[in-house]
Amino acid sequence: MLDTFIHPSAIVDEGAQIGAGSRIWHWVHICAEAKIGCEVSLGQNVFVANKVTIGARCKIQNNVSIYDNVILEEGVFCGPSMVFTNVYNPRSLVERKNEYKSTLVKKGATLGANCTIVCGVTIGKYAFVGAGAVVNKNIKPYALMVGVPAKQIGWMSEYGERLDLPLNGNSKTTCEYTNQEYQLIKDQVIRV
Repeated sequence: MLDTFIHPSAIVDEGAQIGAGSRIWHWVHICAEAKIGCEVSLGQNVFVANKVTIGARCKIQNNVSIYDNVILEEGVFCGPSMVFTNVYNPRSLVERKNEYKSTLVKKGATLGANCTIVCGVTIGKYAFVGAGAVVNKNIKPYALMVGVPAKQIGWMSEYGERLDLPLNGNSKTTCEYTNQEYQLIKDQVIRV
């Protein structure tokens, strides 16, 4: 069984579930109802709220807050200082805890440094959000998204390399690093 490491400066509230082999670094705070899978890495100054599920082998880099109603499936990468929200129209003087919107990040997706994920969206498996992008709508599997607001400029392989495919149409390509084949059908990519 893999050992779990929790740095002495971290605060893990009683009741939090942390999977084997996870590594919890400096000044992390994990709330009591959080569920964290096996072999997860939480970098310095990460906050994990109560109603959060983090799948196995996710990597959360420094200064990321994962608020209520965020679900990360297996193998999600959250770059340094990227941002999740859970209220669409926050006001300090208006209580909106009953209006939290859920955000789902599917298996293998990458969320680049300093990007912002506006609540209520689903990010498809192995999608890639570039650094600094602002995501305010659902993202297709394997889509490469950049800009403010984020727009699709291409497709990414499961290995994390750009695929030689147009945005739309019917086409096939192979990841040069893994030899995995990908097929574009209209405006969706699947691994063959």
